Amino acid sequence: MSYQNLRPKLPSPEEVQRVTGARLEQLRNHLANTPRSGKLTDKVCIITGVASMKGIGRATAFRFAHEGAKHLYLLDYSPENLPELKSTIEDKYPDVKVTTIHADAADEAAISGVCKQAMEEEGRLDVFFANAGWASRNALEDITVDEFMKSMRINTLSCFLALKYASAAMLKVNPTRGKEFSGGSIIMTASTAGIRSGAGTLDYSASKAAVNSMAKTAAYQLPKTNIRVNSICPGLIETGMTESTFDYAKTRGTIGKVGQLNPLGRYGLADEIAKAALFLASDDSSYVNGQNVAVDGGLSASHPVVPGRWA
Repeated sequence: MSYQNLRPKLPSPEEVQRVTGARLEQLRNHLANTPRSGKLTDKVCIITGVASMKGIGRATAFRFAHEGAKHLYLLDYSPENLPELKSTIEDKYPDVKVTTIHADAADEAAISGVCKQAMEEEGRLDVFFANAGWASRNALEDITVDEFMKSMRINTLSCFLALKYASAAMLKVNPTRGKEFSGGSIIMTASTAGIRSGAGTLDYSASKAAVNSMAKTAAYQLPKTNIRVNSICPGLIETGMTESTFDYAKTRGTIGKVGQLNPLGRYGLADEIAKAALFLASDDSSYVNGQNVAVDGGLSASHPVVPGRWA
């Protein structure tokens, strides 16, 4: 029997676009319709890369606040949207403390400083989401040494610093603040580009592959501490970083085709990554450690194949 004979009948492109649009709209409204369940009650959290209005960091800050985080320390290299982010979260979630910090996530003094600040003010650190990053655009022959090192600094060094200083803070116990033993969750934003070729430039992909490696290696360098380390590997997500891709598709009238290479046939939203970060931050993932979690609609699940064929 031919594989072709086993294929399910696929919906028309028009039907796919209609259903996908409805699904994305449903997902955009998900947070507003989700009851607060307290998954991060009493947790002290640091998130880097939060300033983009369409970004993963911002979406995660709202998710963490929604789930009852005690204190959010939110850091970004750009100060532009930090006051608005702080006021919006505090207005919506008055039980959540918010501290915004204008700083570079790849600056050692800034990262050691925010971890120290959390320990001095709250006596504990439970979650560090190292999300800051940038995406380069040049092909191999046009990548300069400076650009390569920029990718490694912003995307990789920032995660190393988070690992180094957050783990040191998470090792400290403080029974007076409800922390009877060491522990915490360190989450790093990597990419499907760090899993295999085809999702990013050479320098970007190398920097994210390093992040994935650090997640696995760090888990084994923090044994029996109850500190978990994982990375998230987003696929194509609608964020400020990918805005040019979406704007180009809109001008060509092909926005319905963006993200169609994965089995879900669509791009993702920042809040879909935020929900993965919430899972890894909370005790829902208490036995998940040293993993590179792909959140990409299934894109990285397969080697390239001819569309419509299984082999």
